[in-house]
Amino acid sequence: MEKLLKKVRLSTACLFIRRKARRVFNCCGRTREARSCSQVPVAGLFGAEKIGPFSSNPLPTMKTYLLLITTCLSLATYAQSPELEKFISHPIESGFSSSADGRNLAWVINDHGKRNIIVKVGNEPPKQLTSYTQDDGQEISQITFSPNGTIMLYVRGGSANPASLAEGTEQAIWFKDLTSKSSVPAKITTGGRPVFYKDGYKFIFSRDGQIFESPLDVNAAPKQLFQARGANIDPAFSPDGRSVLFTSDRGDHSFIGVYNLDTKLIKWISPDVTRDANPVWSPGGDQVAFVRTPGAKVDELDNLVGGTRFEIVVADARTGKGNSVWKSPADDGGFSQYYTNVPLAWTKTGRILFFSEHTGWLHMFSMTPTGGDVKDITPGDGEVENIVLDATGANIYFDGNREDINRRHIWKSDVTKGTPVAVTSGEGIEYQPAFAGNVLYCFRSTWNTSRMLVRVDENAKTTVQAFPQKIAVYAPNDFVKPEPVTFKAADGTTVHGQLFINRNLPGKRPGLVFMHGGPMRQMLLGYHYGDYYINCYAFNQYLANQGYAVIAVNYRCGTGYGKDFRRVKTQGPRGASEYQDVVAAAKHLQSLPEVDGGKIGLWGGSYGGYLTAMGLSRNPELFKAGVDIHGVHDWSWRARTFPGAPGGWWGIGKNEMDVAYKSSPSSDISRWTAPVLMIHGDDDRNVQFQETTDLATKLREKNVRVEILVLPDEVHGFLRYQSWANVFDTAKEFFDRQLKNVQ
Repeated sequence: MEKLLKKVRLSTACLFIRRKARRVFNCCGRTREARSCSQVPVAGLFGAEKIGPFSSNPLPTMKTYLLLITTCLSLATYAQSPELEKFISHPIESGFSSSADGRNLAWVINDHGKRNIIVKVGNEPPKQLTSYTQDDGQEISQITFSPNGTIMLYVRGGSANPASLAEGTEQAIWFKDLTSKSSVPAKITTGGRPVFYKDGYKFIFSRDGQIFESPLDVNAAPKQLFQARGANIDPAFSPDGRSVLFTSDRGDHSFIGVYNLDTKLIKWISPDVTRDANPVWSPGGDQVAFVRTPGAKVDELDNLVGGTRFEIVVADARTGKGNSVWKSPADDGGFSQYYTNVPLAWTKTGRILFFSEHTGWLHMFSMTPTGGDVKDITPGDGEVENIVLDATGANIYFDGNREDINRRHIWKSDVTKGTPVAVTSGEGIEYQPAFAGNVLYCFRSTWNTSRMLVRVDENAKTTVQAFPQKIAVYAPNDFVKPEPVTFKAADGTTVHGQLFINRNLPGKRPGLVFMHGGPMRQMLLGYHYGDYYINCYAFNQYLANQGYAVIAVNYRCGTGYGKDFRRVKTQGPRGASEYQDVVAAAKHLQSLPEVDGGKIGLWGGSYGGYLTAMGLSRNPELFKAGVDIHGVHDWSWRARTFPGAPGGWWGIGKNEMDVAYKSSPSSDISRWTAPVLMIHGDDDRNVQFQETTDLATKLREKNVRVEILVLPDEVHGFLRYQSWANVFDTAKEFFDRQLKNVQ
């Protein structure tokens, strides 16, 4: 034993030295330009640093030494739990695209972090096109077919390097000739958003806020299409292929431009002191429509959860003269444009389609090009998020939660009459409709199968999986069907959630409350459509399998329940009224006969991390442990310091700093007693890493048990499978120690 203790003391001394060194790195500034010092993995192991329960004790006891031995061994031999893999190993499919004639299809599959393209050429069965073999966090997106469908472009990578690759990363455009079985994908250039010319021999793309063109030649140097101030983005060819429509963002204002490929001239379309965006061509290419919102006033702060007035402008593409044809009754825009896949469309049948919230729900509206005959074509209580037009332009297919508030289904609606008809229904979750020729596809998930591409038989109202797979480890039979629950918050607000509980397990069990991030999100009665929440849903299922009762609470501020629910005025930094919903969820758990009411914990990421910290700081008598993943802990500090966004993207002004601080967990840490596991990737561009550095240091100073899992070079939405596995393994082991294995 004495020899063992000697070895442990040596290991502890080394750990304390590393911890002291880490503090030196954490003292560095957190500006976007000067973050490299904080990305050095001083004590990282396998891409992550994990500090055990001894981290707050300067003089470890014998029990702590033994815990240290166990923790060090587990770190040195870190491997994902086989039980966890049964729940998170389902491949995730995304990014569907098809050729113009619908014969060739392609989409992305993410299998254990290895992202590749699946392609179906003509009548051939689907097959894997690319051969990327590493869980390196490099995403694949923007699959684009040439006009004749024989060439495919795609974009891979970005600025993030979560695997700490020595060679670094880049965003690049790759191409593949589908007519050649021997050729392999080749990189053409750095950049993104490729759009083919009509001849299919060249394409335009975006890079660093400018628009370039390139031939399909790896040896050719791309050239800038034109010179213009601002960030010039979202290029789109006119129907005749001779002009390029684009948006030029100038900061406090933005313009719509049309670049003529023949004259080499730019025509600015109805320029004003406004922010103009989302331009679309008319079917004949002689007109342009776009969304106009007010320009930024002096000292005005952007507010992510707010709204803005907007109008639809229609202009002559040749002269640039335009007129406003529709104006929103109130601040019904902003969210309506950035949250939806097609904010504005001009159909072949001559209707202009746009999103707005002026009826209280996020719906799509249709009107004539002069602003007449305005009609809600997705009526009813429920949100709409994605739409696609059929080949005729007479109908839209959309996803939404109308008539099934806890799921998403596909609906069809006439663009003139607006009489929706259900295309899918039942216990599945269907979303992101798309066409390949006249064949309808969408993505689908269920309560025990993750996101996969399916073909929709509209007449039979059935779906068929496009690429059936054998998944060796995944265990759908171990899942529980989540139960819809509602409960009342202290102020009488009705709150929805999903309960995960395995009623076949005997005895009482701990309870956990899960809060999504955003906050503009809604958890569903099955696998979510977003990658981040696909993983969170799987972890809630795993926790239920391992003997926990979990409620995923759809607190106010979230989507799915209308504009007023999402835009409650006293949310977040202005009063944290949504925290009442978290407390109500915990009390609902306590009311269940299967739950030990004295063992309630909570967990969440981003905004959910904020609410986790709120629970631990405000109600220590209720919440006994928490896992806080990259949460915001001080709204006032975020408002003052968030890079490039005064007001912290929440529009927090100087006169609101006091209430913002009081609405933060940092203002209540004097009451904080429960242990917490804090998790953060240090290349997070959504929530500053120092939010975790600051709170963890303050809690340790008051002897609160703080455990840390740092993921060097990871971003906010963890890009690596290994990162998610590490997070969930660590969180489950933490909850077991703090809630299960205590008397």
